[in-house]
Amino acid sequence: MERPRRILIVEDIAETRDWLADLVREACGPVEIETAATVRQARALVDQRFDMALIDLGLPDGSGLDILRAMRAGHEDALCVVTTVMGDDATVVAALSAGADGYLLKENPAPVLIRQLQQMGDGMPALSPAIARRIMAHFRYTGPSADLESGLTERETEVLGLIGRGLRNAEVASELNIAESTVAGYIKAVYRKLGISSRAEAAWHATRLGLRGSDQG
Repeated sequence: MERPRRILIVEDIAETRDWLADLVREACGPVEIETAATVRQARALVDQRFDMALIDLGLPDGSGLDILRAMRAGHEDALCVVTTVMGDDATVVAALSAGADGYLLKENPAPVLIRQLQQMGDGMPALSPAIARRIMAHFRYTGPSADLESGLTERETEVLGLIGRGLRNAEVASELNIAESTVAGYIKAVYRKLGISSRAEAAWHATRLGLRGSDQG
């Protein structure tokens, strides 16, 4: 029997925590949920194994970005989704640079948020429509102007296609019959060459380049 997915919700408003928990149950089915209302409480939990974390940015004792970075450092395969009311360019870019796999605005209707969370299971970044448009505009005006694919080796292109499809490091390693540590090295090289630092950005570039992991190899 498959174990329930473990979810961390970092949110200081109790009613919003309960609302997010309901959304997660609707989107993901049986889950085990841990909650934290402050950076301090969240830090006490980040050493545990989680499959997904929903992280608010404006917390009473600090920024949710600190929790995002801690999750990314200790749980590379965990899906980290920012859930916030802040949708300005600087905040969005900061969150993606810190390694967010998604960025959801809490002002969106529940069905939209549920659908976005469900799409993560298919390898799609969880992005509110307004945030997706901002990311597209950001890369249109500030992204690399050169042919991105030309700077990647064949293997790096394969890895980009697979992580863009939503595969985790262990799954990429199995698909390509290489060590997981080798996959991590390729991902670092891809991130460096493309000037990115999150899987949401990688998925965007993979789509832009027409890469589909199932067609690689």
